[in-house]
Amino acid sequence: MMKAITANELKTKGVSSIDAALKDEGEAIISVRGKDRYVVLDLETYNRLRVCELEAALYEARREVAQGEFTEDSVDEHIARIRKTDQ
Repeated sequence: MMKAITANELKTKGVSSIDAALKDEGEAIISVRGKDRYVVLDLETYNRLRVCELEAALYEARREVAQGEFTEDSVDEHIARIRKTDQ
C-alpha cells in the first residue's frame, strides 16, 4: 500500500515528508482534508511509467498501420481535416 502524506504534513515538513514517504516505495499519495488528491513519484518511477506509456503508443501505432487504419495526407490536408473535426 502506498504511503500517504497529509497536506498539513507536507506544509510543515516540506520535501523531507516526501523523501520519507518515497523511501520504501517509488510513489506516495498526498491527501487533502482526508481525501486522496495527488500522487508523488520519484523520478525513476516516473521515467519507467513514461517509457511504458510511449511503448504502448508505439505498439498501438504499429497495430493501426498493420491493419491499414491510417491516412496519408499533405500538411495542408491534415490541418484541414483536424480543423473539420474540431467543429
